[in-house]
Amino acid sequence: MNWNNITTVYLKELRDSLRDRRTLLSTIIIPTLVIPLMVFGVGKVMSKVMNQAQEEASPIMIIGGEDSPGIVAALKAERDAAKNRPVFRVVPTGDYKAAIGDKKIRAAVEIPAGFEAALRTGVAPDVTVYHYEGEIKSSLGQRALEKFFTELRQKTAEAALTGRNLPVTLLKPFEVKRKNAAPPEKVGGNIVGGFVPYLIIILCFTGAMYPAMDLTAGEKERGTMETLLCSPVPRVDIVLGKFLMVLTGSVSAMVFMLLSMGTTAAIGGSIMTGSGATMKLAQGGAAAPNVMPTVDPMGLIGVLAMVLPVAVLFAAAAFTISLFAKSYKEAQSYLAPMMIVVIMPAVIGMLPGIDLNVKLALVPILNLSLVCKEMLSGVWHWGLIALIFGSSSLYAALALTLAVKMFNREDVMFRA
Repeated sequence: MNWNNITTVYLKELRDSLRDRRTLLSTIIIPTLVIPLMVFGVGKVMSKVMNQAQEEASPIMIIGGEDSPGIVAALKAERDAAKNRPVFRVVPTGDYKAAIGDKKIRAAVEIPAGFEAALRTGVAPDVTVYHYEGEIKSSLGQRALEKFFTELRQKTAEAALTGRNLPVTLLKPFEVKRKNAAPPEKVGGNIVGGFVPYLIIILCFTGAMYPAMDLTAGEKERGTMETLLCSPVPRVDIVLGKFLMVLTGSVSAMVFMLLSMGTTAAIGGSIMTGSGATMKLAQGGAAAPNVMPTVDPMGLIGVLAMVLPVAVLFAAAAFTISLFAKSYKEAQSYLAPMMIVVIMPAVIGMLPGIDLNVKLALVPILNLSLVCKEMLSGVWHWGLIALIFGSSSLYAALALTLAVKMFNREDVMFRA
């Protein structure tokens, strides 16, 4: 093994890759833009859609209520005092289930017979609210209706107590307050801890995938692989030089994504702080001036260290699989299904109740997702971290050994 030869091959492949738009797109442009687009682009669109939905009066249908004219009139007259607009838009009675399912109305309320008269006696039948489970606009209408009838119930009870010369505090003799006891790093790590490793894993694989296809199947298709193999350079030096280029693509995608994430968090935090945006926390109603989640800075460094052996594994695996392809298109058909294999463990790591232990520390990719979530929260299980790093390094070494072995096989390199 000659490092001078390896470096020469690596620099040659690096120059070629920097001229390839597909490689630049997968290793630099997409990782750099994905976080800002998600935070500012998708976030802005979602915020606009939600604000628009909240500004509109909820179209609802009233079922029954013929003998409760006061309740029906109050529903029609209900207004949002802060925004000075009606809360509901009552539509004519019809097939409420079909209307809700077709999203023509947001919800429907069934007022039972004799409800208003029964309300005066203090014992009234139940009111039923029909809605579209999981549909955002329907949920807004459902919550508005529930708020109306909850307040009606409260006012009715208060009036009954006042009529009997009893204090209204009997309805709520004490308050139950919530206060966050976890440090900001753990809160922020819990919020982004599952999402960040998911992005890192995907970008690490895609960052390795395109250079691997171009440096193996792409060269076969262009007819330059034979010329390279005829050079007076041992094959192990050639494969290591090419592998280092694939690894560079994988690591670059991860680094650019983390830099983009850090910059986006800094800019987003300053914008939200500067504009006076506040967020109500579960701390007795206290407001926090910064809505961006806080993560442990050492956790980000730990994530970088833990990802390196996984990046080697991805680079070696993508390189080996691409060697079997005769063309770039064939290599794509081999590597594209691998995305499912990569994504599934990362998704499992995001699920609640999946906690890091010795057994899971030996599962590739899943162990990275779980340990990154812990480190971003400021939790350091050094024994498990060492086990994960060691096992990931072992898997990476085996994958790299396999890549070298496959590169030396003529039936793989020149498969008919």
